[in-house]
Amino acid sequence: MGEQFPKIMLDTLHGQIKKAILETVLTQKIGVAFSGGVDSTMIAKVCSDLGYDVTLLTIGFADSHDILFSKEVNEILKLPHHILEINPDEFDAISKRIHDMISTDNLSWNENCIAFYHVAKLANSLGLDTIITANGIDELFCGYNGYRDAFKEGEPKIMELMQSKLENELNMMKAVNLVASEFSAEILQPLLSQEFINYAKTVPVSEKILDSDDLQRKHIIRKLASKIGVPEISASKRKKALQYGSLIHKTLIKSR
Repeated sequence: MGEQFPKIMLDTLHGQIKKAILETVLTQKIGVAFSGGVDSTMIAKVCSDLGYDVTLLTIGFADSHDILFSKEVNEILKLPHHILEINPDEFDAISKRIHDMISTDNLSWNENCIAFYHVAKLANSLGLDTIITANGIDELFCGYNGYRDAFKEGEPKIMELMQSKLENELNMMKAVNLVASEFSAEILQPLLSQEFINYAKTVPVSEKILDSDDLQRKHIIRKLASKIGVPEISASKRKKALQYGSLIHKTLIKSR
């Protein structure tokens, strides 16, 4: 349990991630949505190890956490890396257009669609039409803070929350792809494939979250990330969601 992580469990997880990527990503030249966090860094590393031609794509306002941290992590990874700084003067108009396009007031959906609009714009400027994301890890490996509250009520509550999070994520990524299509980009989430979801649900909860005070979570993911060469500053870093790390959340709230 916990930090022991039998080698066979880590090897199986690694194998399942590679399988999900190979079955989902059929193009050689890809962009990876990259914040420098453990999830996006691990996906980038696995894709690179599998022989894909990987370009890291980072977006955010100037001097945002994600821009600064992604640069720091990639000083170690040394993969091709491009950054798009969001233009504050265009932000309100783009946000309104995206809100009208996806027809929902769900704040998280709007924030993610704004973020991936800019990721797709960056990819398009580089001649990339396929973008890979690490979506699914937080849902399947107890990455969100809400799993700490669910832990207090037992494993059935954790699995119930997981299912709800997965359904939301799968639906949200349809909206994200609608927005990205403006730049002729397709955003793929290998770790939201049904086969990977089925596998991840069999990984013991004890390998994902330790207790209701567990601020780090996703322990088996972090262990695998370290094992395959993800920089330790990334593997051990606590979660910071894309909309927060890019400063999109803060800016969108201010503009309302």
